[in-house]
Amino acid sequence: MATSEPRGTENEESRADSPTAAVTSPEQYIKHPLQNRWALWYFKNDKSKSWTENLRLISKFDTVEDFWALYNHIQQPSKLGFGCDYCLFKDGIKPMWEDDRNKLGGRWLMTLSKQQRHNDLDRYWMETLLCLIGESFDEASEDVCGAVVNVRPKGDKIAIWTGNCQNRDAIMTIGQQYKERLSLPIKTLIGYQSHDDTSSKSGSTTKNMYSV
Repeated sequence: MATSEPRGTENEESRADSPTAAVTSPEQYIKHPLQNRWALWYFKNDKSKSWTENLRLISKFDTVEDFWALYNHIQQPSKLGFGCDYCLFKDGIKPMWEDDRNKLGGRWLMTLSKQQRHNDLDRYWMETLLCLIGESFDEASEDVCGAVVNVRPKGDKIAIWTGNCQNRDAIMTIGQQYKERLSLPIKTLIGYQSHDDTSSKSGSTTKNMYSV
């Protein structure tokens, strides 16, 4: 007597060939949280408006996936007009000296040449963002407030802001690891300036408290 193939086998094969048969891993739907929530700000220098009116909050994020979605959606710094800034700060801290979390702090400042706008600016800024959201400075990351990129005719600037200019150990850890992360030449010096000194003097007379 002939034996027929069990019906279940045929049904299982047809299900295996179905495009909906593949099982989706739950990990594809799980976002990876960051240690902090971050806010990205945009500044455009319109002389008809006040400084605070020129500052606009773009978006906030607290996962790796939401960061990349935002980063890939906005223009790179090298494409911005002169007088424009991007600011990435921990949520609750505004990108201004007067904020309570900033007023006693300072910044590691790196100035780029005009030629570096097309070669290095975007890469340096991306690495700066990754340092911040990835808490790359170990315990010193607690002292980080945010970062700013300034697009200017004479040369662009990137700075990491910290909350306490007297916290030398944290500041030096941030500066040294930041310089290594950007793969800057040993002979290239970056300096740390207090916000109090920067706000009371012109850029050419501001002295570095620390340098690496």
